[in-house]
Amino acid sequence: MHAVLDHLPAGFLDVGAREIRRVLDRPTLVHLPGRRGQPLFVSVLLHGNEDTGLAAIQEVLRAYAGRALPRALSVFVGNVGAAAEGLRRRDGEPDYNRIWPGADTRGTPEHAMAQAVFDAMRARGPFAAIDIHNNTGTNPHYGCVNRLDASFLHLATLFSRIVVHFTRPLGVLTAAFAGLCPAVAIECGKPGSDAAAAHAAELIDACLHLDHFPTHPVAAHDIDLYRTVGIVRVPERVRFAFDGQAKESGDFLDGVDLVFPSDLDRRNFRDLPAGSAFARAPRDACMPIDVQDETGADVTDRHFVLDRGEIRLRKPVMPAMLTLDARVIRQDCLCYLMERIAVI
Repeated sequence: MHAVLDHLPAGFLDVGAREIRRVLDRPTLVHLPGRRGQPLFVSVLLHGNEDTGLAAIQEVLRAYAGRALPRALSVFVGNVGAAAEGLRRRDGEPDYNRIWPGADTRGTPEHAMAQAVFDAMRARGPFAAIDIHNNTGTNPHYGCVNRLDASFLHLATLFSRIVVHFTRPLGVLTAAFAGLCPAVAIECGKPGSDAAAAHAAELIDACLHLDHFPTHPVAAHDIDLYRTVGIVRVPERVRFAFDGQAKESGDFLDGVDLVFPSDLDRRNFRDLPAGSAFARAPRDACMPIDVQDETGADVTDRHFVLDRGEIRLRKPVMPAMLTLDARVIRQDCLCYLMERIAVI
């Protein structure tokens, strides 16, 4: 299902995500040599509408045109089919960041592909792994790790002082690679930003030059560390809308179970106190959102209360990745809930 190359295909440095299939007709793993043999692994376009990773790796490789890379580099270019259509993923296919070892997608061609890429990198003994993403809401740049080891946190803080520790969802690339090397997923804000691509390129270049990661803890004043405590989803049966999407008329709420404010994503990475209004439930029958913790347990009642048609927070929390994109909400989730934790 995927190709493996030992060179950059012609035209790779000059195409955008929507044109990537001009040079790659399938997901592709590219191995490039460098002065240090232990490779840096970088994954891009696991979600086809998140183009910063492609632009960042192109920026790095253009900078080294005609010169040896400081370290070997392996680049996995993921869902090129979805990228050509400007989609996170196409209907009927799994999320390319939910198919890695540890996922529940065994038996699918995508899982077999991810396992083969993982096995190939395990054989090469990667120095570090960077998975580059964008999001659809208003968020700062931050890093996500699956382990709180010093090397993982040092890698993440090379990109941002904001770091999120998470163990769910299952099957993400960084969780698989965490057994091989320090691994981080970097969230680079919304797609299409030259500044975001430059920021991600700086991280890649820094890792190409690194000899090792420090073993001492990251200083507390150099990191804002959070832990994911809940994943908020809208069940398929629930019909939702955003304020302002339809005329404010007597029948506006007919058939709608859940209404979000039009500026919902501006709550990302803000400390929200207990009692904060989160959404409206016009039917006021039952809670129209679900929250699962990192073990998969239902913790909706721990975080939200339905009070006379208003969904409010039971306890202080900080959300991340709130989005106004209905398709992303359906395909992935509404947001993550986080709490601050101390550096160990």
